[in-house]
Amino acid sequence: LDNAKTRLAALESLRLGFSSRVLYEFLLERRFTISDCLERSLRKGGGEEQAAAATVCALLCMQLGGGVEGEEGFKMLRPILSSILIDSCASLSARQNCARALGMCCYVSASDDAEDLLKSLGHLENVFMGAYPLGDGTLPSVKAGTPALHSAALQSWALLCTLCPASRINTILNHHLPHLHACLESSEVNFRIAVGETIALLYELGRDIDQEFEYEDCDALCDSLKSLATDGNKHRAKNDRRKQRSIFREVLHYIENEDFTEEKIQFGIEAIYIDGWMRRKIYDAFKEVLESGVRHHLQFNPLLRDIFGLGPPLILDASVKASRISRTERHLFNSAAFKARTKLRNKVRDKRADVM
Repeated sequence: LDNAKTRLAALESLRLGFSSRVLYEFLLERRFTISDCLERSLRKGGGEEQAAAATVCALLCMQLGGGVEGEEGFKMLRPILSSILIDSCASLSARQNCARALGMCCYVSASDDAEDLLKSLGHLENVFMGAYPLGDGTLPSVKAGTPALHSAALQSWALLCTLCPASRINTILNHHLPHLHACLESSEVNFRIAVGETIALLYELGRDIDQEFEYEDCDALCDSLKSLATDGNKHRAKNDRRKQRSIFREVLHYIENEDFTEEKIQFGIEAIYIDGWMRRKIYDAFKEVLESGVRHHLQFNPLLRDIFGLGPPLILDASVKASRISRTERHLFNSAAFKARTKLRNKVRDKRADVM
């Protein structure tokens, strides 16, 4: 397609189609053609086209799943996604969407190739570390739009941290927690929130390894969180203050008491329970890419159903509807299935531990 507007319209059609339907069979024979078109848009398109193509890359990997096809797609698209992400001359919206796509594609491909995971973690780190304190302890001033890029890179990096082995998590905790603590002073509300959620996730990963885990400067961290959880600064928009206070109360309660407010996501006659920061991070990452299509994919996409321990898609008929299992039974099933999935991921982590 020679016309940029036509290409953008085509990418938008793909985005809508991929997010609202499960099209694995349809894509199986066409995946290389689509990957070629996406790669061309990423290499030669303008910023808006690159941003749109990056989002479709993430959706394509979700459609193809965690098997060989998904891995092939990721291997093909990872170099160009990484290249745009780290290119300071590329458009900020393109870099932001490439950060999201790189995190999601790497997570979904779930290959045993530690090298891909490490490279993706490294590229994302190099971007959001641009928000870390300078040598004198002050936070750098950044140009407009950059905090959104830092947030996207940090959120994708946090998603990939859930795949890392214990040895790598320990290194991450020691290196990143002090810097992330300092970033809570950022003037950008959405970046502060991304930092707070990442701190809570890292704490949960640390406690998975060692129940007694505690950040060395925990008292000061809790003071910072308390301040943000009660922030009444009139210079901030009312909605920003409300959203920030709510999230930082949750982060503070988790760090102080290991409390987490469970959330139920209903779709059809099924539900999943978001009962921890890792599960929330994974769900939020899929929801960000799939938007309103997330419930359809939870019902019918084998990849998402596998990740959330839901088993094969349900085939509903009158007899099934008549014998719905109780809410408690569903909750117990979901919890047990997610624990099994976590054990499986830990085995993959152990395989990677030697290489990392």
